[in-house]
Amino acid sequence: MVHDANRAIEAVWRNEAARLIAGLTRLVRDVGLAEELAGDALVAALEQWPQDGVPRNPGAWLMTIAKRRAVDLLRRKMTLERKHEEIGYLESVLDASGTDLDASLDDHIGDDLLRLIFIACHPVLSTEARAALTLRLLGGLTTSEIARAFLASEPTIAQRIVRAKKTLADAKIPFEVPPRGELPERLASVLSVIYLIFNEGYAATAGDDWMRPGLCEDALRLGRILAELLPDEPEVHGLVSLMELQASRSRARVGPGGEPILLLEQDRARWDQLLIHRGLAALDRGARLLPADAILGPYALQAAIAACHARAHTADETDWPRIAALYDVLAQVTPSPVVELNRAVAVAMAEGPAAGLELVDALAESGALKGYHLLPAVRGDFLEKLGRHAEAEQAFKEAAAGTRNAREHGVLLKRAAACRAALA
Repeated sequence: MVHDANRAIEAVWRNEAARLIAGLTRLVRDVGLAEELAGDALVAALEQWPQDGVPRNPGAWLMTIAKRRAVDLLRRKMTLERKHEEIGYLESVLDASGTDLDASLDDHIGDDLLRLIFIACHPVLSTEARAALTLRLLGGLTTSEIARAFLASEPTIAQRIVRAKKTLADAKIPFEVPPRGELPERLASVLSVIYLIFNEGYAATAGDDWMRPGLCEDALRLGRILAELLPDEPEVHGLVSLMELQASRSRARVGPGGEPILLLEQDRARWDQLLIHRGLAALDRGARLLPADAILGPYALQAAIAACHARAHTADETDWPRIAALYDVLAQVTPSPVVELNRAVAVAMAEGPAAGLELVDALAESGALKGYHLLPAVRGDFLEKLGRHAEAEQAFKEAAAGTRNAREHGVLLKRAAACRAALA
């Protein structure tokens, strides 16, 4: 009973944390305080739900508790003059629309989440701090998960988040979407953060599940809201296109037992055609906004790569030379070792595993992706295809040791075992 309740609380928290923090930030106008209040509500749920059962509307229950704590906290901490001012403000908000703030939050949750993203991506914060804070507040990720996403240590990420919240509080950043003229400068980090959230949902860095669909849905919703807010920004449509096209494969990426199914092995009949249609339309919309001689932005380029997969009826029909060419352009637009690793995969598919292995070995020698488990995973794949099973086995074991996702760990060990069997 207690175990079931705790699992339910964990699931509710994953779904409701960002909404709760966004709504509370609108209420108390302090991101750090909002997160503390949300945490207090979570503690109350852990105390009461195992005994009383999960309420019918858990999100509203959490918000009610958090609002009460907000009023109590302000009553205790604020000076008399400010207390009157703030409590009067809170009471006016709570009394509005028949005191049904929860309904109000539901109606405007998209706006609240968007405001929260722009606060978390404020220029007073470093790029790393913006991403970490938004993943924490909007994605509901733990410090450990964020550390994995950034290939950083947990203490580093924890300090980054604490300093970010303090910086925002000290600067008294208003809870609002910035004026339209200031939007572009914050857009790059906002897009980056949304895609990081999507990626964490698409291939979870830790835990028992290969995917976390709730995060993908949150990221898609945020991307669509952003596209409505900034309809003339090509890269916003590029990001939305990329997420729609990748999300279209979600049902085919997981087997009946929860095991990951790799792209080339997926049943393409299970790909969501509506999402593919939406993704291709967004890609076209973004491209039409560009001048005739302009190069696609990084998200649009990745969307174009995803579109190649979406247009192929079978894995064998995939246009790998075009995908490799698109990665060449992407590597010029946004050079990074992760892009190079993906390019190596495309080159291997277009020209053979030996060509891909050469690129991956160069990456490994550079040390740029040290500790990134997908590097040995990709290397193991190339080695296996070349018949170098002993080396492939070691590479898959190294990759398995580097992942904290249970499903991925199992797949990598299975591939290592297959290489071992091939040697027998």
